[in-house]
Amino acid sequence: MRRASLLLTLLAPSLALALAGCGEAVKDDHFAKELKTERADPDPANPGMVPVRIGELGANFNACNAAGTSRHLDPAAGERLQVRAAPFDVAAETGAIPAGARFFICSRSHDQRWLGVVYEGAGTLAPICGVSRPLTAKRNYEGPCLSGWVSAAFVKQIAG
Repeated sequence: MRRASLLLTLLAPSLALALAGCGEAVKDDHFAKELKTERADPDPANPGMVPVRIGELGANFNACNAAGTSRHLDPAAGERLQVRAAPFDVAAETGAIPAGARFFICSRSHDQRWLGVVYEGAGTLAPICGVSRPLTAKRNYEGPCLSGWVSAAFVKQIAG
């Protein structure tokens, strides 16, 4: 009896695996769609749009925990900080922030080269943007202000 118990213990994983292969395949389109839409990193050759995430640090911190301004840009020459749709050089330009304007820093790219920002057209840290208070959960920014990605090399953190 003891040998039969030991034999069953040794063969059980193999038997379960063999039985798992029996039967018809189950098609799960919903799961396949989730895998396609929840990719962690967009294709750098065609990045599309990557929304800025707010509330990344949790409910004990403001939705955007830092503020910044541009650096290495000349306001007298009319230089502007390019805002892109995704954290890549090849991403479409969606706007520009005037040199010296202030904006909220909400998230960072994995390689730390890009910052997800929320900004208001007048170049101020406007409370109307809704990122100066804590959130209960992380989410994409969908507020009244503009948002996008800027190169971290051209940003000076001024608060947070």
